[in-house]
Amino acid sequence: MTQLPILVPAANLTKSPSNVRKVSDAVADAQLEANIAVKGVRKNLIGVPVPRKKGHYRIIAGGRRLDAVHRLIEKGAFDPGYQIAVLVLGDVNDAIETSLEENILSLAMNPADECRAFQDIIEIEGKTPEDVAKRFGLSERFVRSRLRLADLAEPIFDALRNGEITLNLAVAYASNSDRIKQAAVFELLKDGPHRTHVNEIKRQLAENTYVGNDPKALLVGRAAYIEAGGRIDPDLFTDSTTERWIDGDLLNRLAAEKLAGAAEAMRERDGFAEIRILPTTHVTYNDTWDLRPLKGETPPLTTEQESRLAEIKSELEAANEAFEEVGDEASVALANRIELLEAEYRSIEKPAPILSDEQKTGAMAYLVIGHDGQPRLHEQLYVAPVDELPAARLSFEGLAEEVIEPDESLRGKPVYSQRMAQDLAEMKSELLRIHIASDPRFALDLGTFWMVDKAFRIDDAADLATDLSAKQPGSAPAGFHSGTLAAEEWARIDQALDRSWTGAGNAIQRYDAFCALGDEDRAAWLAWAIARTLHAVAAGGSGEAFINHLGASFDIDEAAWWRPTANNYFDRLNGKAAILAHIEEVGGKELAARYGASKKHDLSTSAEKIFAGDVPLETEVRETAMRWVPDAMRFRRPMPEADSGAAHDRDAPDDEGPLSQAA
Repeated sequence: MTQLPILVPAANLTKSPSNVRKVSDAVADAQLEANIAVKGVRKNLIGVPVPRKKGHYRIIAGGRRLDAVHRLIEKGAFDPGYQIAVLVLGDVNDAIETSLEENILSLAMNPADECRAFQDIIEIEGKTPEDVAKRFGLSERFVRSRLRLADLAEPIFDALRNGEITLNLAVAYASNSDRIKQAAVFELLKDGPHRTHVNEIKRQLAENTYVGNDPKALLVGRAAYIEAGGRIDPDLFTDSTTERWIDGDLLNRLAAEKLAGAAEAMRERDGFAEIRILPTTHVTYNDTWDLRPLKGETPPLTTEQESRLAEIKSELEAANEAFEEVGDEASVALANRIELLEAEYRSIEKPAPILSDEQKTGAMAYLVIGHDGQPRLHEQLYVAPVDELPAARLSFEGLAEEVIEPDESLRGKPVYSQRMAQDLAEMKSELLRIHIASDPRFALDLGTFWMVDKAFRIDDAADLATDLSAKQPGSAPAGFHSGTLAAEEWARIDQALDRSWTGAGNAIQRYDAFCALGDEDRAAWLAWAIARTLHAVAAGGSGEAFINHLGASFDIDEAAWWRPTANNYFDRLNGKAAILAHIEEVGGKELAARYGASKKHDLSTSAEKIFAGDVPLETEVRETAMRWVPDAMRFRRPMPEADSGAAHDRDAPDDEGPLSQAA
């Protein structure tokens, strides 16, 4: 006959020494106590009689429940006579075995089942997360985090339920409530090396999202973003500054519209020729490399401004001292405060220059977003480009350019515009790229050096003239097209690469297909990848010496690869005098005098023919003209320093390729 539990006052129950659980968990015990306070003890205890003490029992299974009841009685939550159901064992010898069964054979609940259970309680019983938290003695944050997991994209939730991903990874996927994006990131990473990297999962999910205190979010405003259909990731434990705005494309559009309106208002107010919009907090070098700064009179600081600078400096010192002592949440707020103070300090310390009305009508300004979310004009103004053609129609001919004034030591030499100097650097870099791409052994040595040298440097590595990420640098100006022999050779090298592996399927399949290529095919890809990273460095720029050293290593015949034409050189020189000076270099004053009366366009065409060897000239003059290239296109080996040691001699390639034949 099956024995039934009996009700016994808690005061008559004690934990048995035979209970195998000796170590407990304070947090788990508190949760159990809170649940019992709401629901009571819903599962009977198991005990054995106390010898010579009728009605008293020692509990061998359920000791944590008994301890929780005793604590609740002490706190006055339960009456002193509170009774608990106890199943009394007839054989005391079964005590230890029964206790062990109770603890070992209990199965921890699957996190996925736990999530759905909380969700069912809320939806079916109409409870709130706070109600669930109290019932089970959990924190409200814990319950909400489990409810968030219950809303994971189905492939991720199924992976959690099936034990294919850990709870930590599921929590990482829940960092963004957009289920479509969750599923996309899961599909992207599930077969790759980052599938178990929590930080990479969060980084992927955070792409194109913003926090509430991002300058772009402050610019648009929360109400306008929501009104336009923008979604904000719900989280009880974030505030308006840390909540995540997940519709990044929408926010970008709204920010651009607001900046456009602000730019037009500022242009009408200040009379600038042009205001360019940058939806960021700063202006980069790439945005301004070809612009000439406009120099106005910098106004002296007022007494109030100097006083404010002193206040900010003191506040920054105090904030930096306190930074190490505050907790994580306070440190975030403090870091934001420091950033705002530093931005205010810079804006006061470097006020916008005062311009005359005439300067304003020819000025170009950049409109950026301040750290406080307000549109602001960048402090540096520039000379507005004149008669600039639309990007789709940019070409060498008719392009408005700004002239670089030479210093006294360069008198008599041709004067290049910034645009022309950059174009010459681009064509020169083309020449070097094709030689690197045609010599895999050299490319391997060079690429290895670039990578390891950068790895051990903490300073700027611009003097190496590369990024070595196999990304093509964006150094070419808009509309650039050289039409040179080097450009044609690069196209031939590119077309000759074996691309069969690119259509093999996913990343693993493409990698295996690539590895299956022959040694020469893989080496050609290496040379191509390294060569395309090369930067174009204008004369005098950082990295020019290294560019020249590399070119000298190939002993490149510049004149065989590049010839000056009216389009790429002569039309773009500053005046006829510079063209005539070049003609005089190769043929003397007499040859230059023959063309002195020509118009510039006709003179450019004649010069192109002279330097191409298409004009009847004395043999010596013709050969000199065909060997001539401007200094900006030559690779000059720098003189070695006294303590630099012997120069490195590169082995010549085993076979002569098309480059050596062309040279």
